Amino acid sequence: MNNQKTAFIYAIPAVVFWSTVATAFKIALSSINVFQLLFYSTFIAAISLFAIIIFQGKLHLFKKLTVKDYLRYLVTGFFNPFFYYLVLFKAYSILPAQIAQPLNFTWPIMLVLLSIIFLKQKISFKSVAAIFISFFGVVIISLQGNLSSLHIENAFGVFLAIGSSIIWAFYWIINVKDKNDEAIKLFMSFAFGFVFIFIANFSFSKIIIPDFPALSAAVYVGLFEMGITFFLWMKALQISKSNAKICNLVYLCPFVSLIFIHFIIGETIYYTTYIGLIFIVLGILLQNMFDKK
Repeated sequence: MNNQKTAFIYAIPAVVFWSTVATAFKIALSSINVFQLLFYSTFIAAISLFAIIIFQGKLHLFKKLTVKDYLRYLVTGFFNPFFYYLVLFKAYSILPAQIAQPLNFTWPIMLVLLSIIFLKQKISFKSVAAIFISFFGVVIISLQGNLSSLHIENAFGVFLAIGSSIIWAFYWIINVKDKNDEAIKLFMSFAFGFVFIFIANFSFSKIIIPDFPALSAAVYVGLFEMGITFFLWMKALQISKSNAKICNLVYLCPFVSLIFIHFIIGETIYYTTYIGLIFIVLGILLQNMFDKK
């Protein structure tokens, strides 16, 4: 079996797992609040990431971390997992999953915009046009099946879902100059992030033992949104001869996610969700194409 086929064997399960997590979010949030979901999922994610580090024989890399690195991970841990998932989970608690998921998927466009501000990157007129195409899709999705009224329902939830994509993009901007190992970086962020989550949970909520469906969903989120899936994806990128072919699989996630949302949660998918999602993905693909040129 050649390396490209092996890369797809790793990448396809990662895409499937990421396509299911919106459903897991909603199942968990039906019984526990955002702080409790964040507490359990982050704890599981940190354990799974540490297990991956042991499995890969990378424990010795911790010795290379400097005081500056620890301070950086204190900051990144605040943004991800703490702030990012707090905002994202709150959005899911307010919005239908079919709305929150594609709005959060606008993070590649937010990354472009933040790169202009913080990394002083230049942008072409074509790229600007691509960004507007994606944002047109955001508006359509936000109308939730009612194009005639042009009224955005659950505006606060829409604001949070889009805001989560900005936080995620900002997290990547902070990480761009960190040359440490990816697994180490992510584990350290989750370790420091869990401290913030622990404090927030005691300050604004309480630690409970959830019922089995909610606890299972929280563990699933920790493993397959935050933990193991990261390992599968990074392995696919390391093996692949063409990272572009692997990365393009990510654009299947929001569409496949709608299948799980419909058949497991039972949401009736708005026609505006399909239309808006097509515009969002089209804008992102065009932006990537213009960047390569």
